[in-house]
Amino acid sequence: MMKRIACILLLVASANTAAQAQSNDSTNYFIKLSSTNSINRANDKSAFLFNNGLGFSIRKERVSLNWNNTWLYGQQDGSKSNNDFSATFDANFYRPDRKFFYWGLANYNSSFSLKIKNQLLAGAGVAYSFWDTETAYLNLSDGFLFDTSSILEDDLPVHYQTVRNSFRLAYRFVFHSLVTLQGNNFYQPSLTDGTDFNIRLNNETSFALYSGLSIKAVLTYNRVNRTGSENLLFTYGVSFERYF
Repeated sequence: MMKRIACILLLVASANTAAQAQSNDSTNYFIKLSSTNSINRANDKSAFLFNNGLGFSIRKERVSLNWNNTWLYGQQDGSKSNNDFSATFDANFYRPDRKFFYWGLANYNSSFSLKIKNQLLAGAGVAYSFWDTETAYLNLSDGFLFDTSSILEDDLPVHYQTVRNSFRLAYRFVFHSLVTLQGNNFYQPSLTDGTDFNIRLNNETSFALYSGLSIKAVLTYNRVNRTGSENLLFTYGVSFERYF
């Protein structure tokens, strides 16, 4: 069931909810493609990471629909270190002033490095934007997610369900149409067990080159405390964005 949901989500592309066009009565579309990598080779040691993303968004004045899909693969000295996939769909429903809005989300994850075989998160909440312009976006959101997961705990398969609080800080700042700083950062503790929490941090810097093409560097940190697993990743590469 969870794999079927992941396949459905993968068929649609995604967009970063922080990267938004100026709203009006028409329908805006946004697409984003990115590929960042990290390669290290010294003597008989080698390591590499490939981090790829595909995104699509549809936005009207009062509603936005966003899809986000990422796949990370890496090896360390010939052994697999990462094979991590995430697919997310979210919908935002705005009030007339656009500062306060409601959101709903469905997210599927599998991660070799974090010992997640399958994870499905679904829920809803509220959000408030302190700024929401073409050059400045700062948003805080909070809500509740139902989590049904299959993980490896002490190298043993465990199936469990819980409800999580999901707190997010999202931002995007553009300087002189050349440099963009943006990020999505989550803290997701279980409501029934304080030691069961997930941290997901994704922050990037990009430099515009020409007509939607940018070079960028991405710093990602993930921790799943229940499995005792974490990763810290730095990758660099190119991205392409287009509004239409």
